[in-house]
Amino acid sequence: MFHVEHGKSVRTMSRTLYPKPIYETNPMEVVNCLSLSENERMIHKVLPVGPLQCNCSVIGDETTHEAMVIDPGDDIEDVLAIVRQHKLQVKQIVITHAHIDHVGGAMKLRALTGAPILLNQNDYTLLKMLDVQASWLGMEAPGEVAIEASIGDGESLRTGNLTANVLHTPGHTEGSVCLYFPAEKLLIAGDTLFARSIGRTDLPGGSFEKIMRSLHGRVLTLPDDTVVIPGHGPRTTIGEEREENPFLVG
Repeated sequence: MFHVEHGKSVRTMSRTLYPKPIYETNPMEVVNCLSLSENERMIHKVLPVGPLQCNCSVIGDETTHEAMVIDPGDDIEDVLAIVRQHKLQVKQIVITHAHIDHVGGAMKLRALTGAPILLNQNDYTLLKMLDVQASWLGMEAPGEVAIEASIGDGESLRTGNLTANVLHTPGHTEGSVCLYFPAEKLLIAGDTLFARSIGRTDLPGGSFEKIMRSLHGRVLTLPDDTVVIPGHGPRTTIGEEREENPFLVG
C-alpha cells in the first residue's frame, strides 16, 4: 500500500507517499510500458487506478489474445476498456498482496470476465481486513473477495505463450509476491520495490528484516536490465535500484 522514505517513518496515508508518477498529462492515461518492438508477443499496458494510483498491469499475448490482469484495485471500466481495445480474454486476475488499493476491484473484474482471482495464501488473513483498511482511507469496503487458488514461490503462471515466475517476497506483507517474466526481463514488483524506495513495513504483516531478505535474496538476483513496474509510481530497472536505491546500496 505504501513505500518508505529513506530515513523517515511514514505513517500518514497520502498519495504524497509515492514517488512522482510518470503519468504527467493525465493520471488515467494508459502507458505502454514495454514496446512491442522489444517483444512482439507481449501486450503490456499499465494503468494507475484508484485514489492511491496503484499500477494495474494488463498483460496479453499478441498471438492468442489471452491475458492476465495484475492488481485491479479500482477503475475496472478503464481496465476493461484496454482489454476490449486489444480484443483480449482475461484468464487470470493476479493480486500481488492483499491491500485494498491492489485488490479492491478484483471481484468486479471477476464478475465481468469469469477469470479466477489468485493470491498467496499468507495474505488470506489480511484479505479479511479489507473493511478495516477501507476505514483507514475513508473508502467504501469492497466486500468479500473470493480467492480461487493460492500462488506460491516457484510456480509459473502462463498466459498464452507468456510465462511469469512467482517470487514470494514477504516483508511489505506476509504474502507479497512479485511476478517475473524471464523472456521479457520484466518484473511486476507490487509494493516490494519502488523507484529509489521499498515497501513500508509498519502495517499488519510487515517486517523490515523480511523485506530486506526478499530484496537481496530474490529481487536483486535478477538481471540488471530487468524492467521493474512497481505497485505505484514510475518504472525503473534492477540495475538502477542496485546502484541508486538508498535502502539497497552498500
